[in-house]
Order: sequence, then C-alpha cells, then structure tokens
Amino acid sequence: MASVIWGWRLEMSLWFGAIVLARAALAFGLVGILVAGLLLAVMWWQLPEVHESLKSSLREARDRRRILKSFRRCLIVGRYGYTPRIAKSADSPIGRRYLLSLPTGLHLDELNTRVGELAADLRAREVRFVALPQSAGYVELVVIRRESFSREPMVSPLCSGWRYSLWDQIPLGVLENGRTLWMQLAEHNLLIGGEPGSGKSVILSSVVAAAALDPSTTLTLFDGKQVELSVWKEAADEFVGPDLEHAAVVLERLQQIMDFRYQVLLALGKRKFDPGDPEGLHIVVLDELAFYLRGGKKDTRDRFAESLRDLVSRGRAAGIIVVAATQKPSHDIVPTWIRDLFSYRIAMRCTSSDASDTILGQGWAARGNSAASIDPSLRGVGYVLAEGGVPMLFKANYLSDLDLVELAGQAASIRGTI
Repeated sequence: MASVIWGWRLEMSLWFGAIVLARAALAFGLVGILVAGLLLAVMWWQLPEVHESLKSSLREARDRRRILKSFRRCLIVGRYGYTPRIAKSADSPIGRRYLLSLPTGLHLDELNTRVGELAADLRAREVRFVALPQSAGYVELVVIRRESFSREPMVSPLCSGWRYSLWDQIPLGVLENGRTLWMQLAEHNLLIGGEPGSGKSVILSSVVAAAALDPSTTLTLFDGKQVELSVWKEAADEFVGPDLEHAAVVLERLQQIMDFRYQVLLALGKRKFDPGDPEGLHIVVLDELAFYLRGGKKDTRDRFAESLRDLVSRGRAAGIIVVAATQKPSHDIVPTWIRDLFSYRIAMRCTSSDASDTILGQGWAARGNSAASIDPSLRGVGYVLAEGGVPMLFKANYLSDLDLVELAGQAASIRGTI
C-alpha cells in the first residue's frame, strides 16, 4: 500500500498545494481568489519551462506506474515479491530508457525471456533489457515506441571534406540514441562481419575513405574479390587482389616494417608514435577475410594467418592498424584468438545469433544484443562494440558509388599518386 501511495506522490502534492492555495484565497474573499488566479495565469504564461517541466514530470510518474504494474502482470518479480526499482529514466529518440535496480532473485537472462510479453503489455513496438558492465544488479530497460532509424540513407560527412587526419575520430554513423558514432582508429584494430547486403562494405568504405584522404597515412589494401576496394587502387600505396601467395608476402613485409618502426621507437626512447611523428599511421585493410584464411595451400594460409596475428597483436603501438571484414562470420574464419585482438568490433545483420557472437563475443546475443534480430529491410544497421563496453545499435553513413569515385579521385590527387 505504501508503494502505491508513493507512486502518486507528485499528484498528491499538487492536490494538497491547490487545496492550501484555494483556502488561502477564500480567506481574503473574492479579491483574494481573483488575485491568486491572476498570479497563477501570469506565472503559467511567463514561465513556460515551469509548466513544461511539470507536465514532463507528470508523464514520467504515470509511465513509471504503468511499468511497475506491467512488471507484476508479466511476473517480473524477484524473491519475496519485489519488482525491479526504477532508479532514473531519460528520453531517447526511439522512446524512453529506464535504469533498473534488480531485486534479489532476478537476473538479465530471466528478464530476456519476458521481453515479448512486456512489450505487448506496455503497447510498445519493442522492449530491450541491456546489460551494464558496472554491475549485474542493474540493467537498462529500453522501451521502443518509434522506429529506431530512418529508412532513408544518411550521407556521410566525409563527402564534404577535402583532407582528413586519421588521428581524428571518424564519423561512421548514428547511434540509436541519436548521437553520432565516432571511432578513433589510431591504436585500435577493427573487425567487421555481416551477411551479404547487410552494409559491411559501407563501413569499410568510410574507413578507407578517411585513411585515403589523409596524405600522411600509408594505405595497404587486400581485396579477396578484387572489385570491392578497386575504386581506391590508385590512392593506395599497395593493392593486393585474390592472390594468397602475394598476400602472404605483403603481410610478411609489413611485419618487417613493424619491427623497423619499433627500432625507431627504441632509438627515440618512446613507447608509441604520436600525431606529430613523420612515420604516420599505416592502415591495413583486409576485405573477404575468408578467402585469405581458407583458400590456397595450407602452408601459405598458415604463413598469412601467423603474420596477421602478429600484426594485429603488436602493430598498434607501431602505428600499424588492421581493419578486417568478412561476410562469413563463423568460428573457422574468425577464431577467438583473432577476434579477441580487435578492440573494435562491428556486427552487421547476421544469419544467426552464433554468427553475431562470433564477431561481438560469446554471450552478447543471449543478453539481447544479437545482430540476427536486425530487420533485414534496415540496411546499414548493426551493433558496434568498443573495448570494455556494451554493444550499441547504430546505422552506418552511406557512400554511393559516385561518392566513392569522387573521394577516390580527391585522395589520389592529395596523395600525389596520379
């Protein structure tokens, strides 16, 4: 009973205040009533932020009561009959987010079995429970009432730039909360996976465009299909097609470059390269990772895999960044020992939760972060995971074929390769 009364505390306070004001006005007769009414009208008109805040607080109190009632109706209760407590809430472009403190006996896996029932009871499009890395005793409830992303393509901000520095953050898209997704590639490797047509190539194009528009960056491209990255061939310092032997040789040469860079760092008494160093960043982009890890002769594959492992594990401090992509996210293509070396991971739509976990990490799909659940009609939508974080849904910026041709021409001109 006490919890029910507490849920109506704001409304009860307003009623009590109104009664006190009315009795005070009556004490002064008709003049007092008129003066009180006039003052209230002036305050309501002159202070719109006050009544907007009041209306917002009333809506929030109403929504909290609805959610707590839904928890009970959907049997989302812990030991001793306690429901999750709403610690705080905030608006989002898709609905509203609630920070929940879980009672004893409730955990995220159990909550995820009730998402369909809870969404129906709240008359929402969808609800999600999101894990928080700080504590297993708290989760975020996302109540989605509007479509997450526009179905129209979002033009990449890279289209308007003539030069770019890869030491800066790259604008890759828009997060579900409406904020821009920025990615700092310096000192971070990136792994991208997703089924054909999911938007994997769009992400890869944005990364290559940013690197190519930075004349201080060395760009090495590996393209297992030879056509996906071919538009950047003139701007690249080296381009490797579907030739596994050539690919293995180039990776071994990159290992030698990495070792030389560490000798330079040793001579300078430094642990890593900085933006002001003349060596610059060296970006290694591998598309169709499956071709290089599963094709050709076994000894050549082994050479390639070992060189790749070495570059991904040791290259960051030497300014060598690896960006790898595959449309076959399976454990034989992306084994754990490779995946765990990438601090940034992006899973576009996948055919299964296992494929999603292959990219993001084991267990994220079971916690409500599965790229297999993405609507196939929403192209360019995926999950991004930064080191130590939680997967976030986003929509990638779009670069048309014409944009790519224009940017590649600009990059080749800037880099002096044409």
